[in-house]
Amino acid sequence: MIVENVKIHNRYSLEIKLGFTARKKIKVSEFAVNTWIFVPNSLDVNPSTYEKIDFYRDLKSNIRLITPVFLMRDITGKETSPLSMLETAFLKVSSSPTRSRITHYEHHIKMFLSIVKSSLRDETAHISKNMDFSDKIFLVNEYIENVNRILNGYRELFRIINVPTVNTTTMNYYRFGDEFLSNITEQHTFKIIGSLQTEQNEAFDPSIANLFSLITNEIQYRKEKGFLTIVKDAPDNNREVVHRLNLLKKYAENVLFLSTRKKRDGLIQEQFFLSLAAGISMIFATTIAFSFQLKYGNFTMPFFVALVVSYMLKDRIKELSRFYFAAKLGRRYFDHKTKMSLNNNEIGWSKEAMDYISESKVPPEVLRFRDRSAILEADNRNDDEKIILYRKLIQLNRLNLDKVSEYFSTGINDIIRFNVSNFMNKMDNPEVPLFHLDNRNSYSVINGEKIYFLNLIMQFKNEDLVFYRRYRLVVNREGIKYIETFNLD
Repeated sequence: MIVENVKIHNRYSLEIKLGFTARKKIKVSEFAVNTWIFVPNSLDVNPSTYEKIDFYRDLKSNIRLITPVFLMRDITGKETSPLSMLETAFLKVSSSPTRSRITHYEHHIKMFLSIVKSSLRDETAHISKNMDFSDKIFLVNEYIENVNRILNGYRELFRIINVPTVNTTTMNYYRFGDEFLSNITEQHTFKIIGSLQTEQNEAFDPSIANLFSLITNEIQYRKEKGFLTIVKDAPDNNREVVHRLNLLKKYAENVLFLSTRKKRDGLIQEQFFLSLAAGISMIFATTIAFSFQLKYGNFTMPFFVALVVSYMLKDRIKELSRFYFAAKLGRRYFDHKTKMSLNNNEIGWSKEAMDYISESKVPPEVLRFRDRSAILEADNRNDDEKIILYRKLIQLNRLNLDKVSEYFSTGINDIIRFNVSNFMNKMDNPEVPLFHLDNRNSYSVINGEKIYFLNLIMQFKNEDLVFYRRYRLVVNREGIKYIETFNLD
């Protein structure tokens, strides 16, 4: 199964999050994602001005495991719960702090933090989307109870490692987790408060007061522990707090990121076919030389001319053969192949390729989904859109995926960030003067906004399932304005 989520990452970057779920009963799962990017010709994006190296420079991909899914109420309590597994790791490291046990202890802290963060996010979204106010009150009360149980459960573990065998460095891993949990609890609690306040229902007032009380307690706790807190009118605009939060986020989540090794794909096959091209040209030149030698002899003018001509044609045949085989290779092979592993277990690979293609090579259903307007279709005959095809092929090994952690992971997330600033180089100024008739005898000049459209048609393939999505980026010189999503069902 493939799940996608496309959103704006920042003013100049698009984020495409792709989730690939490997089935339990299939040893190897394969997924394909093809993306056609339709670029207006006026932006002057073509193979001469925007090459492959530019495309991959604008593309950043982070591949990580999908966070194990737990409900907030299931994070504590059971023997197989994340808190119980974390407690076991704490007991082992306090009794015998060997290097492997410290690594195991830190791993479980990071997994616990990632699981809690994911559960908080899901619970916050569930509360915000719920339409029944009585259900919302119940869910908020459950949220507060579960959050307190998680925070207290984690903080009680301090007594286990507060022993002489645990050094300061090892103890710091626990403190990083404590600070991270406090901060993400506060952040998600504020989001719930904002959701309740927008409904302006007095029935939510007691729940909002309890949520504010939770936040107040966490702020006081962080001050007591010496953790950084946000100051409203800070002279440095809380830059130290922001930097610290970012470091804690990276620390907690890097346990899920996979080790990747990228290399060119099909390099051996490419060299073989290029050698074959050289061999074909040599056969032609040698055949011409031998034929003229047999007929005219070694030291004759016709033989000399034949050698020169055959040499000239040999180079052309070699280059034409290289282009021919390169085109054939391009259909079968990709630009890069990335091997993915974690804890020395290779769980699969990812391949990617980028090419400019003509409209004649675009599948009919993709052109139908592109759905050009009549005026654009007419203009396209003379000023055609440039089409970039970005292909991605992913293979996951279920058996190896199960070996990477004690927690069950359903698959991987590939988080792609694509910077479109290179597409903006040739854009006009965003403000366009427009004339407006105020009355019969006067007018005013107002500013209109000039925008451009980048259309993305995405095709997803997994087993027998094929589906499409269309996104349209509304862009101008100032950056990405917004993204439109089209239903293709």
